[in-house]
Amino acid sequence: MNSEGQDKSRKKKKMARAVMSFAVMTVLLVILFFAAVNIGSLKVSFGDLLGGLFVKYNEDVATIYDLRFPRIIISMLAGAAIAVSGVLFQAVLKNPLADPGIIGISSGASFAAVLIIAFAPTLFFFTPLFAFLGGVLAFFLVYSLSWKGGLSPLRIILVGVAVNSMFTGLSSAMNSMSGGNMSGVASIVNGNITMKIWDDVKTLVPYVVIGLILAVIFSGKCNLLSLEDKTARSLGVNVNTMRITISLVAVLLASISTAVAGTISFLGLIVPHIGRILVGSDHKALIPFSMLFGAFTFLLADTIGRTIASPYEVSASIIMSVVGGPFFIILLRRSKKYAS
Repeated sequence: MNSEGQDKSRKKKKMARAVMSFAVMTVLLVILFFAAVNIGSLKVSFGDLLGGLFVKYNEDVATIYDLRFPRIIISMLAGAAIAVSGVLFQAVLKNPLADPGIIGISSGASFAAVLIIAFAPTLFFFTPLFAFLGGVLAFFLVYSLSWKGGLSPLRIILVGVAVNSMFTGLSSAMNSMSGGNMSGVASIVNGNITMKIWDDVKTLVPYVVIGLILAVIFSGKCNLLSLEDKTARSLGVNVNTMRITISLVAVLLASISTAVAGTISFLGLIVPHIGRILVGSDHKALIPFSMLFGAFTFLLADTIGRTIASPYEVSASIIMSVVGGPFFIILLRRSKKYAS
């Protein structure tokens, strides 16, 4: 009875911590959103912002709406998508260090998007589709080249780094060949969301929403994939089919975000790990929390990039790399799978 009481008490504490984490993260995201809206030469009060958006025309609010809102919304959507993509990849590959940026998915999507913008600009509206195909190609390369009687976490990382370097080099070469003058190519290569407009938001929204909904639907299956394959099969799960399906959802989220916001490394690594500490490893809670935390983290990185060297800007991708690099090294050193 004492042991059962302790288990119940422990579960209640975990539940309370998870609920508190969701509540705090939601509040922080709202506060950061309003702060991001007001960072710059134009500033408006919360009341004026609401009034200008829904009641009466306000020139300052209209300017903020056209210039800052698309960037803020893209930051939140891309952050949520990349973070959830990282959660899904870690579940599918059973690798705590899997991240769409590290293992080459984002760079494969980036290269495909760069090719379309550089050589077939008339197909611009199909860029998300080609980015998705590029992400699928990169994932296929990583998965197939890492397979040797099974998936080794170390091989996935090493092959992923190689694939990432290859596609990143190709994308940079394309940017150099265009003289760095094509803003679309440069923004994808450099992860720059400075000049994004409402058309970019409209491109991103449907794919991200669909991908996030699918991720929530498959959250229970992600829990099963964390088990041994034999155990999952005994529970009636077609492991290979489920792994491929969830991988495609992860590739979709990472690729679409890359096509619009550029390559962002480490976001899909940092958010899931901190999320597991705060809400636990149950994907039914981890995936929704990663949406909130990912949106907050990327918006924070972009906001810091806008202010840290004002009037100049530092790309959010650079901020994430500076923070994420040491974080990745710490995880690598602490992980038992890489100790030998």
